[in-house]
Amino acid sequence: MNRRVVITGTGILSCVGNNVKDFWHSVVNGICGLDRITKIDVSQYRTQIGGEIHDFDITKYMPIKEAKRLDPFCQFAIAAADEALKEAGLETLDGIDRTKVGCLVSSGIGGLITLFDQTKVVLERGPSRTSPLLIPMMIGDMASGALSIRYGATGPNMGIVTACATGAHSIGESFWMIKRGDANVMISGGAEAAVTELGFAGFCAMKAMSQRNDDPKHASRPFDANRDGFVMSEGAGVLILEELEHAKRRGANILAEVTGYGATGDGYHITSPDPNGAGAARAITVALGHSGLNPDEVDYINAHGTSTELNDKYETKAIKAALGDYAHKVSVSSTKGTTGHSLGAAGGIECIACVKAIQNGIVPPTINYETPDPECDLDITPNVAKEKNIRVAINTNLGFGGHNAAIVFKKFEA
Repeated sequence: MNRRVVITGTGILSCVGNNVKDFWHSVVNGICGLDRITKIDVSQYRTQIGGEIHDFDITKYMPIKEAKRLDPFCQFAIAAADEALKEAGLETLDGIDRTKVGCLVSSGIGGLITLFDQTKVVLERGPSRTSPLLIPMMIGDMASGALSIRYGATGPNMGIVTACATGAHSIGESFWMIKRGDANVMISGGAEAAVTELGFAGFCAMKAMSQRNDDPKHASRPFDANRDGFVMSEGAGVLILEELEHAKRRGANILAEVTGYGATGDGYHITSPDPNGAGAARAITVALGHSGLNPDEVDYINAHGTSTELNDKYETKAIKAALGDYAHKVSVSSTKGTTGHSLGAAGGIECIACVKAIQNGIVPPTINYETPDPECDLDITPNVAKEKNIRVAINTNLGFGGHNAAIVFKKFEA
């Protein structure tokens, strides 16, 4: 069964814009959304900066009583999914077989804000005062569950947890669900709301985050020799994946096509990527293989590029291993310089960046690049966006535990 999969809608909530239009404007123009954290008291933390969502009003989407039954990561997912469905012309799903509409919007960490708040309740007021909503608000699959209930979508419904590869794996697995006929439409992506005391404490203890507290706008500097860690952010990125003939029958506007997906494991370390980049390289190779494409047909790679010492140099090795001599000719960038690292939401947000790059013929820049690192010697599009005809784009994401994902997007050709 030759079922092609296309993108018909996109939605974003991020620290650089609460919709796709504003997000893309910020990313292309190198407008950084990182600043000192205001939602929690960070005075005792090594890292005191991050990417927060601003001016978000959940009552635009649902009554406040209903919203209080959802952790913020689920609220973010709903905002992004509403935008994506509207762009796809599917906001009501009227006339659509809802048994063939699935939800796979996942979180790498889940309801960490709810978990932390309720832990304090147990310790300070006793177990009898625990909210009966603790478990359903905390568990990471609840974004998909809430979206399914909201839209009456009764197709495949699940959550995938692969740390910072979560959003990309969710989109990739949705691709296969449509390919094999389990769904005609998938609401897919990632959402994260880990800017909380516990989230910051954990990553600070690992010394994984940047400590440029006096200069947050320049703290996330992927591939730069002086990078000192990632900058955590929050948000959601949701795409509508749809079977081509289904999209054509209803006259949908097709934004791009998904042609391949690779998922591999490093089998190496719980936090460090494989030093040779072998696992990530295989993910790219597998994705290209499913696409029927050669390395020299790739125009752009939106790299995971976290601004950590190990990720950026090992990911560089992975791209070289996958693309061979052509690796130095492909345009690469990490948009995390502007957005920070939204963990499980990163894949959803960055896949949308790939779609927009194809649509607009623009490679977004890697900002804050000042000092070249000889171990990161790719064309990383430093500081300024570049116009380029982009036919094929790849998004890569890597997660703690050795999880690797690569997704190939292609300009739609009938």
